[in-house]
Amino acid sequence: MSILTSFPARIMKSISKIITGLALAGLLGGCSGHKPATTAASTSTIVIKRQVQTERKMYDIPAPKLPGQWTVEDILQAYGANVKGKLNYYFTKAKVSYPPREVTFIALKQEKKLELWARDSGEFRFIRDYYILASSGVAGPKLRQGDKQVPEGIYRIEGLNPNSHYHLSMKINYPNEFDFSHAAQEGRADQGSDIFIHGKAASIGCLAMGDEAIEELFVLTAQVGAENVKVVIAPHDPRAYPLKADSEELPEWTPELYSIISREIEALSPVVKSAKTGL
Repeated sequence: MSILTSFPARIMKSISKIITGLALAGLLGGCSGHKPATTAASTSTIVIKRQVQTERKMYDIPAPKLPGQWTVEDILQAYGANVKGKLNYYFTKAKVSYPPREVTFIALKQEKKLELWARDSGEFRFIRDYYILASSGVAGPKLRQGDKQVPEGIYRIEGLNPNSHYHLSMKINYPNEFDFSHAAQEGRADQGSDIFIHGKAASIGCLAMGDEAIEELFVLTAQVGAENVKVVIAPHDPRAYPLKADSEELPEWTPELYSIISREIEALSPVVKSAKTGL
């Protein structure tokens, strides 16, 4: 008689369950991908392939850092290749090299659209456009802190923030010289500040583009150089119908501002460009 057959039936039944459970656990462990690849070359190859696939999916996530420690260079390293891969299609279609020499962003408040224009040594060409996911206010320039207005005018990018609470952000130079001069004439001291183009989908006085779009705009701006990027913000598209200061609540200098904005946009494109074809 063997040792096993000398145990009572109920004990043998328990032993059998334990053995079955251990075997099942071994099978599950083998499927989890954590089993050491030491038994065969084929197993090693599978593990390596899984690791490569994981790395490819994680390529656009920066290495761990404490909040506030990102640099623009970190962002370029994290998202640069992905952005180039996506934008190359549009730049090639427009016959403009990537990265270009100059860029103009046209933000249209009513249409909730931001157009990307760029050029090498030739004329500006339409590249693509983006939806503005959130903004605030109505038609008309920004006049003071807390009015929740998106500014209107011709601006520049004066800062890139890789540590924004809104994923990434680009600060525009509001108030600019035009804003300052008219505020001084009217005795307005606090015109507001900190106007950004940023990620996420919520905003007060800024342009919220969503995370994917701001990655493209941020990387492109960093590669072109902020000094070579212009931002034109209009109440609506003047190529569709003229900009008019048709509200008594608007400042008396609004027609002057709208004339400047209209000339800037129409110099790029005398007619409305289709978002899909650029025609």
